[in-house]
Amino acid sequence: MEKIFEREDQLIEMTLGDLLDRVATIYPDVEALVYHDRPYRKTYKEFNEEVDLVARGLMAIGVGKGSHVAIWATNYPEWVVAMFATAKIGATLITVNTNYKIYEAEYLLRQSDADTLIMMHGLKDSCYADIINELCPTLKDSKPGELVCDELPKLKRIIYIDEKEDTPKGMFHWTDLYELAKEVPHEEMKKVQETINPHDVVNMQYTSGTTGFPKGVMLTHYNILNNGKHIGDNQNFTHKDRVCLPVPFFHCFGCVLGIMAIITHGATIVGVERYNPVRVMETIQAEKCTATYGVPTMYIAILEHPDFNKYDYSTLRTGLMSGAQCPVRVMERVIAEMNMKEICIPYGMTETSPVCTMTKMDDSIDKRVRTVGRAMPFVEVKIVDPETRKDLPPNTPGEIAVRGYSVMKGYYKMPEATAQVVDENGWYYSGDIGVMDDEGYFMITGRCKDMIIRGGENIYPKEIEEFLYTYPKVRDVQVIGVPDKVYGEEICACIIPKEGMEIDEAEIKEYVRENMARHKVPKYVWLMDSFPMTASGKIQKYKLREKAVEALNLHDQVKVATP
Repeated sequence: MEKIFEREDQLIEMTLGDLLDRVATIYPDVEALVYHDRPYRKTYKEFNEEVDLVARGLMAIGVGKGSHVAIWATNYPEWVVAMFATAKIGATLITVNTNYKIYEAEYLLRQSDADTLIMMHGLKDSCYADIINELCPTLKDSKPGELVCDELPKLKRIIYIDEKEDTPKGMFHWTDLYELAKEVPHEEMKKVQETINPHDVVNMQYTSGTTGFPKGVMLTHYNILNNGKHIGDNQNFTHKDRVCLPVPFFHCFGCVLGIMAIITHGATIVGVERYNPVRVMETIQAEKCTATYGVPTMYIAILEHPDFNKYDYSTLRTGLMSGAQCPVRVMERVIAEMNMKEICIPYGMTETSPVCTMTKMDDSIDKRVRTVGRAMPFVEVKIVDPETRKDLPPNTPGEIAVRGYSVMKGYYKMPEATAQVVDENGWYYSGDIGVMDDEGYFMITGRCKDMIIRGGENIYPKEIEEFLYTYPKVRDVQVIGVPDKVYGEEICACIIPKEGMEIDEAEIKEYVRENMARHKVPKYVWLMDSFPMTASGKIQKYKLREKAVEALNLHDQVKVATP
């Protein structure tokens, strides 16, 4: 059997489109993307043909090299098709968090200069169609592809991927692309594909990072193709593997650790539209999956489900647990009870494509449950003093710094923010505190910034603070992370009301819930008269956290739960 990559000892100079063409040639009859709970099942040959068709359809409506295409949807098959179709014609795919509401969606679509939006109708309590119509009141009177919107001046076309008969006015439907593709010859699309450089930006993911509002992390074909390949290598993926993916595609976990690690090995993506423990267990059994992915809370929900023992996990062998600190006891149970004896733990940031360290299947159990592994191939990882950025010796806590092919091209339209985290020598400074042992294994011990990590989601307090300042009763606000057994951290909004104003906790939560993603809704609202300050007037967030643990009686939440 011909190999996908000729050399294993060097980085791959290839675009995502060329990768898919190659895999479809070598493994035409291997299933590329399947779903257990929806009628979608395509071999690599069939999937590649659909990608080419959609790429031509996109070109027909004006999408092309340099276009910015946002996608706002859960793990639909159209998501994966769009990822490769945009890559083939030189567009940048912008991933939108499915929990976003109007405040965040408007910011992302404007800051990213998105000219095209692919979207589902909505999710849970958030109707994306209503949000877009509110942001663009002219949409309903516009011809598809000819949107003129003062609020989002770059946005010209919207493509709807739910039921065709429900397509809102002013939008194309996804299936329109199949018909419109006839206007663009296959040769024309291929000519564009041939002009694309592996170092072009192909993917932009918004992250809270360690400072400020969400920033668009620019990732190239080279970044995510190579990172995905090495992640898959560490799991010994081949074309015989079938990987259950319930983690969101909009996140690097689904997009790179999942889709790219699978495609670079000719394996099968077994999609799960939205995480549900029963749906995951059913999918693993029905599709005979050899691997599955999840954050610790996902695995806990599966292990603790009353129907856990009704399903067969015998085909599983590997997979990933990531996104938050992985409890040792949970890892041990996954290995023992889900047959995932070769499970690995990766660590990284969106800015590093994302994985920079990872355990391997032949690492000892102790290393696999207590560390995040060693540096990935072709990537340098070191520990530095957070203040001076000088190298520190093994077994000394410090900030984790990363250099190599995987470091992002930068934050979109934010050169100053980029320069704050990437130095002139190419080192990216993570803001995470860790320790490297004498064997080169890393352990993550904390963060030197204020970012909150709730169940694997990065949440930057400043974004919520700035939004809460718009509430008419709020005089001052500080948002902090407080310990939580289930999610690792929860959000606490510390609020000083305006003089003479009374604030009810419920109204603050509802205000955030109506305008921001639900994972940003504070679990705790703590009303106060003043914040602890330094002599120079700087608010001491660490003291706020200490006081919150006392005031909210959170002592029993400090340790991460083990089932």
